[in-house]
Amino acid sequence: MNLELRENWRIWLLVVFVLVSTIAVFAPLGSGSGGANATAANATADSTTSEYTNLKFGLELSGGTQVRAPLAGMTASGLEFSVDDEPAIERTVRDELDLGAGDVRADAEGNTVEVFDDRFVGNTNQSEFAAALAEAGFDVSEDDIRMGVTQTTRDRAEDVLTNKISQGGLPGGTVTQIASPGQQFMLVEVPNANRSEVIDLIGDRGQVETVALFPGENGTYRNVSLLTQRDFASIGGATQEQGRTFVPVTLTEQAGPQFGQAMRDFGFDQQGGTNCNYDLNESLAENKDNNPGRCLLTVLDGEVVFAAGINRDLSASFRDGSFDENPQYQTTTTSLEEARELELNIRAGALPTELDIDNRGTTYFLLPSLAERFKPLSLATGAAAVGAVALVVFARYRRAEVAAPMLLTAAAEVYILLGFAAAVGLPLDLSHIAGFIAVIGTGVDDLVIIADEIMQQGEVRTSRVFESRFKKAFWVIGAAAATTIIAMSPLAVLSLGDLQGFAIITIVGVLIGVLITRPAYGDILRVLVLED
Repeated sequence: MNLELRENWRIWLLVVFVLVSTIAVFAPLGSGSGGANATAANATADSTTSEYTNLKFGLELSGGTQVRAPLAGMTASGLEFSVDDEPAIERTVRDELDLGAGDVRADAEGNTVEVFDDRFVGNTNQSEFAAALAEAGFDVSEDDIRMGVTQTTRDRAEDVLTNKISQGGLPGGTVTQIASPGQQFMLVEVPNANRSEVIDLIGDRGQVETVALFPGENGTYRNVSLLTQRDFASIGGATQEQGRTFVPVTLTEQAGPQFGQAMRDFGFDQQGGTNCNYDLNESLAENKDNNPGRCLLTVLDGEVVFAAGINRDLSASFRDGSFDENPQYQTTTTSLEEARELELNIRAGALPTELDIDNRGTTYFLLPSLAERFKPLSLATGAAAVGAVALVVFARYRRAEVAAPMLLTAAAEVYILLGFAAAVGLPLDLSHIAGFIAVIGTGVDDLVIIADEIMQQGEVRTSRVFESRFKKAFWVIGAAAATTIIAMSPLAVLSLGDLQGFAIITIVGVLIGVLITRPAYGDILRVLVLED
């Protein structure tokens, strides 16, 4: 058999892709050198990876939790205002509705105002929102307000949720936006995690604030928010030393001098540091009545989780201005677990609004033991599909030299597709398995077209005759592939749950077939036919 490289380069291209896929599927995973945290992350990642391959499995084949919920909030659209008006609008709406910092967002570019609060998840509070907007100078009615948030807010929430999952010790999770009639949902899937783990991680906004509590000129206490997540330039790891737990942080170039000046203005630079007697078991209002001293409060989702004074060294750095040049300090917590939660929230950022899991959301947990049963069933289903196709092909041609290369080429196509999944880290679910089976069917169907066009049109004596017939068949295959890709593209682009995974595998499989395996089968068939 003559396999000269110049004439049969498509066969060699197929061989190369098979070898590359083998490397992608079976090459040892790098262990990295990121210390204890990296080791823990790798251990968790391995729980979603096959024992013998680099293939990763999604929720349906490894077990885990799925959360499907909309973002809480309401949006008023079609409002005309400038960027300079945004702060005043947000302040007015926030005051009218008694909301906290970050609960209102005015966007001049999108002509929208949003409120983020779990009160604003139904139509019952549209009148309150409309009245607040009227105080801000807008002529709106309840009909101008819709339930839900803007695309910008959903995109931000998707990024934050992805960061929380990846940095929270639960790698392998995915976050997507899915459309439903009248609503948009966030779909969070985390393999090998139970419901409580996932809800604890994503159920709250994770909004971290540093608040200064200090006595004013008339003796009454004031509390001023000074820092949020966006003011931190870098965050160290949660640390426990000498009975203290803390998170080292560095402020941005802009936030550092502003924070230092606020500390001087509010008396935190006093000689000898400041004392704090804040009681975490009491509310902020109750503490103000008890003369707590000067305190820096760490506030998580509106709740004070830690309060402390300023030590001598930090107080001195405020006083002499050195803090402004090197704005670093330690945010102290009461426990190492709390410090880790604080670190995660600062790193991942705050959700713009909460997921409405309790009222309109759904959660789904699949036991890993049950999911493990789906793996052999999926393999058996794929083997049955290949066996059925093999029987039909051999029954039709009754020639091993035609049918065997056809089946081997189809198998190579699926194998290369597995290499693609391993290379990009695509977690395989049942929808992807369905896509693999569809690829087997369409692939063999195209190979049958090639074989029929070449073998059923009379004897092939020269390469020119073979190429003419092959090109004719390939035009039919190309048109069918283009139709499939066009039909599947909306499913692949739109967030439609399992349909998206099926469409992606089908499209990639069709591309692999048209660009690699179908041409290679043509070369194999040419070698066999012309040799005869």
